[in-house]
Amino acid sequence: MQVYKFGGASVRSAEGIRNINRIVSGVKEDLFIVVSAMGKTTNAMEIVLDYFMKADHQAALTKLAEVESYHYDIINELFKNPEVGFAAIRPFITELENYITRGVGDDYDSWYDRLVSYGEIISTTIVSTYLTESGIENAWLDLRGLIVTDSNFREANVRMEDSQVRLKKAADFTKNRIYIGQGFIGANIKGDPTTLGREGSDYSAAVVANLLNAESVTIWKDVPGILNADPRLFENTVHIPELTYLDAVELAYSGAQIIHPKTIKPLENKHIPLYVRPFGSPDEAGSVIKATTDSPIDVPVLIVRKNQVLITIRPRDFSFVLEESLSKAFAVMNKHRLKVAMIQSSAVSISVCVDNSRYLEGALDELGNEFKVSYNDGLELLTIRGITDEIVLKTTNGRNILLTQRTRRSGRYLMRE
Repeated sequence: MQVYKFGGASVRSAEGIRNINRIVSGVKEDLFIVVSAMGKTTNAMEIVLDYFMKADHQAALTKLAEVESYHYDIINELFKNPEVGFAAIRPFITELENYITRGVGDDYDSWYDRLVSYGEIISTTIVSTYLTESGIENAWLDLRGLIVTDSNFREANVRMEDSQVRLKKAADFTKNRIYIGQGFIGANIKGDPTTLGREGSDYSAAVVANLLNAESVTIWKDVPGILNADPRLFENTVHIPELTYLDAVELAYSGAQIIHPKTIKPLENKHIPLYVRPFGSPDEAGSVIKATTDSPIDVPVLIVRKNQVLITIRPRDFSFVLEESLSKAFAVMNKHRLKVAMIQSSAVSISVCVDNSRYLEGALDELGNEFKVSYNDGLELLTIRGITDEIVLKTTNGRNILLTQRTRRSGRYLMRE
């Protein structure tokens, strides 16, 4: 059994879904397909949520109508009989409308998971219905009832044992050869919808593969595989045909967008290889992540993490920064879900680079109760693995560097965007 994951870019248009049909039609083995929300639907649903939280129900419904229209346009182009597609997703649109008109936006995170998760529900319904119309029999699964998580809304942790019992029972390959489910979403034990963090569909695919003992996972991307840098930011990028689980974890932690950071662990635990293959050229090999490789990565790897904030804290009485201060500061950052990318300390200060998020203001306020706090935003973090002086000069020349960390193998540079 194999797991295929198709991201938002793969399903953003009717032609993309037709390409999924072509790829899937060539697979003879049992297959579990994980699909993300279409295109920028998650971003659009976040806007719906923002209006809902402000109790501007009409604006929320108007934005939802735009989301509905986007999906209807795809259905019109995709289906021989569009009404089949409309009928399939209409109940979910109605559920959303009812939540918006009758609900009260009292808790952002739990409402985020309840509303935004419909992007994946709708996209998988369209894909499943289209494959059926095209003659590819499949069974649609609602992973909100099968992937069991805790109640850490927006960053939920999967309860693997509970999930395995439910998923194995639902995905019975003696009854169906192909199953389709959603990335990014699950539910707690009470049935409240949860999400696994932005870009969490890769992680969903890895969890499904682990729970069902898959032979492999393939993530289909709009790139030829894993590259040594983002081709939108750097010239002359190089394809990396294979890398180890450890390599992948290091790159993901540094901010590489090709693989979600949590994806590797469920796969490494069962030695399941992860393939990254080009969606537009499915016959090409792409890249593979596995336990061992024939040769190490022999090219420099450059990773840019944008929208960073440098927070500097100092004790109010100018005392030395002791362990007690460190523990207090990081407890606050953990409480407010700040994603720490870089740390540097001195005798009287601690500087931390974090992702900018909606939780930042609350964290700064609480840190200000104990410390003197200053911060710089609008930054980007460049990580160079396989560092040379020539590469550093080329990539940082003329930039305003606020913080630097360097070892023999790698360097990290926090700079103005």
